[in-house]
Amino acid sequence: MKRTIKLAVVAALALGATSAFATNGSAMIGMGAKTRGMGGVGIGVGHGAESALSNPALITTIKSDHEISFGGTLFMPSVKTTNDMGVGGATTEKSDADFFVIPSVSVANKVNDNFYWGVGMWGTGGLGVDYRDTPLMTAGGNHMKMVTSLQNMQFGLPLVYTVNNFAIGITPIVQYTALDINYDSTPMGGPTGAGVADDVSLGYNIGLSYETDGITVGAVYKSEIESDIKDVLSNAINPMLGGGNTYDNNKISAPAEMGVGISYKMSEHTIAFDYKRILWEDAETYKDFGWEDQNVYAVGYEYATDGWALRAGYQYAKSAVQDNTGKGLYLDTVGPAGLTNTFNLLGFPGTQESHITLGGTYAFNETLSLDLAAVFGLENKETFGNFVGQDIETKHSEQSYSVQLNYAF
Repeated sequence: MKRTIKLAVVAALALGATSAFATNGSAMIGMGAKTRGMGGVGIGVGHGAESALSNPALITTIKSDHEISFGGTLFMPSVKTTNDMGVGGATTEKSDADFFVIPSVSVANKVNDNFYWGVGMWGTGGLGVDYRDTPLMTAGGNHMKMVTSLQNMQFGLPLVYTVNNFAIGITPIVQYTALDINYDSTPMGGPTGAGVADDVSLGYNIGLSYETDGITVGAVYKSEIESDIKDVLSNAINPMLGGGNTYDNNKISAPAEMGVGISYKMSEHTIAFDYKRILWEDAETYKDFGWEDQNVYAVGYEYATDGWALRAGYQYAKSAVQDNTGKGLYLDTVGPAGLTNTFNLLGFPGTQESHITLGGTYAFNETLSLDLAAVFGLENKETFGNFVGQDIETKHSEQSYSVQLNYAF
């Protein structure tokens, strides 16, 4: 058992060297192929070992004393931005940041009828674009050769106590965060970038669940996790403030979340609904750029037999990135109006809203099974005013495919 856990952790670290893209702003809609195949629901429905982040209380739904889930997601976003910097008219470019590998490793163990524990590593989100091969403004380009990369990975240790169909779980979390921003604003400035900065920080998730007569209800709270990314943000923003080095916030946070969920299981059929709220407006850096809180609604369906299962789901959350015109944000008052709009849509377009998901499981035997999931983020278009008084428009869609191998014993 110990050797298996070590191998899983090493593999997750190797996969985690690549960047991650995201769906709800800069957060994945779910960790694990079962969750992703059902629209991201996981607060009020159990998915075994992979429930550690969705709702740690539900790792009690493992079907054996031990369960190991190991897999990953191939993530393929499509971001196309049309920008007009007032020189030569608008140009359209597609971001080259269009393929990522996101790891997921979950382990859960039953100690006795009242206590469960687990361990896992997950790529929980990120965001990024790559316009490095586009022309400079002096050559008719409008994308400033912008390259951004935000990566979040979490290591967690879920601990659960259960009695009389009620369970309470907590997952202490260690988060690794890395951020890089660089661009070239010639002729307004020049090459800008402080290189990649990273940090390790702490947080936690708390989950509750109660099951009776096929109905499961759950609730979860995820803490804000703050990271110090040194001079990356100030180095990127201050050149746009007319030479004034007035922006000194170099902290970025994975936002706090809270949610509730319910599911109903009748024979082979399960239907589940989740609601959660993501608190971008209180999260470091995101609040400076006008990101708005998201209400996330997800519904999922599963048909399961002893040998196989089929899943489908839908999730919707209004884009966290909205037009900041008239909000009076600090960066839009000390710098050019539309500065935050430009950085949001050009560098960090967390604008996805609707997702359709499909998934399934095939059990090879009582101990080994394979999960598959496909998530399609429907195209969303946002058009704001940029920092030279013209329009910037981003079209954003996504597709991703998850594979997960489960070993129960």
